[in-house]
Amino acid sequence: MPVACALRRAAAWLVLALAAPVAAQAAPAAQAPTCAPPAWSRWDAFKQHYVQKDGRVLDASTPRQHSSSEGMSYGMFFALVADDRETFDRLWHWSVDNLAGGDISKHLPAWFWGLRDDGTWGVIDANSASDADLWFIYALLEAARVWHRPDYERDGKALLALVETREVAEFGGPGGFGAMLLPGADGFVQPNQWRANPSYLPMPVLRRLAQASPQGPWNKIADNTLRLIQQSSPRGYAADWVAYDVDKDGVGKFGPDPAKGAVGSYDAVRTYMWAGMTAVDDPLAKPMMQALGGLAQATAQNGVPPEKVDVHTGALSGTGPFGFSAALLPYLQASGQQELLESQLGRVRYAWYASLAPAQVARHQPPYYDYVLSMFGTAWLDGRYRFRRTGQIQLEWEKSCPHAVTR
Repeated sequence: MPVACALRRAAAWLVLALAAPVAAQAAPAAQAPTCAPPAWSRWDAFKQHYVQKDGRVLDASTPRQHSSSEGMSYGMFFALVADDRETFDRLWHWSVDNLAGGDISKHLPAWFWGLRDDGTWGVIDANSASDADLWFIYALLEAARVWHRPDYERDGKALLALVETREVAEFGGPGGFGAMLLPGADGFVQPNQWRANPSYLPMPVLRRLAQASPQGPWNKIADNTLRLIQQSSPRGYAADWVAYDVDKDGVGKFGPDPAKGAVGSYDAVRTYMWAGMTAVDDPLAKPMMQALGGLAQATAQNGVPPEKVDVHTGALSGTGPFGFSAALLPYLQASGQQELLESQLGRVRYAWYASLAPAQVARHQPPYYDYVLSMFGTAWLDGRYRFRRTGQIQLEWEKSCPHAVTR
């Protein structure tokens, strides 16, 4: 689709969207004299559609009616952004009790919980998901800082110690590629092969973990994340999964994942989002942006992000859902691509609003993944949160709430 045509279509989306009462996308209200965070209707709707009374984040799109450690950790991050301490606490306690056997100092959270084959509810897959573990830690450490909750700091550091012990490996062995985060505790290392997921490695989160664990591997992992992206993304596209293989001569390199191949799609789209959100004064921000220019180029050419790309050939297929456009917003803002930013924002606003129409909601839950990507992307764009070079979060509500702390 020509760019001009794509922009005209996006402008139509934007006009329709702005005509609707989409309060979440409007500029926050004037600062109130009391300590109250700005209204965030999309967070209120998130709680309505996804958060159960006991604190479980439900994804009803599958027969398992499942909850994932990813969904729980993302929910906690959004609760922090919203200054919703009660919901944050419910989500965390549900996660510890149901995913970590009641003791976060001994057990990594299981990644998948839901309706089991025997009709009972509980853990379906006990393996961990390291991206969720990192977001749990991040949310806990930052909540401890701004809400004066030493118990959250204790839990965050306990989980961090488990991650450093069980989810970090030296790719290629001693003298090889170096320290990297495994996607989970089990099943990602084979003889002469290590697997990774680039979207599991947000630079701001790595910086915050390095601050919390100065002797830990996190700054090295940050440096190696850039190298991983550069070496596995020859055309500027991130892959969902990559493998680091060492040949018989001891030479290691990144290539297609043995199970997932060379596709970049639903996992990888987050990689561009994290790059755009990285503080501009982080020394890795600019080279990371430069290494990931492919998706923005494809979107400019076709009007919308592709659903899938072969990261080695550059072949595109399908149309990405509106969450893909939302994930791209921070990258477009950071790279100064204003027209493309406005077109994708128009698409997000229109489709997101449509997904929450009463007739749609009566039939099925709003699409979970599109919703959370839109929460991340638009809240960042609206200035509800930013990341400092240290990885610490800068929250909009800190400006007016006297209990907030910045240090």
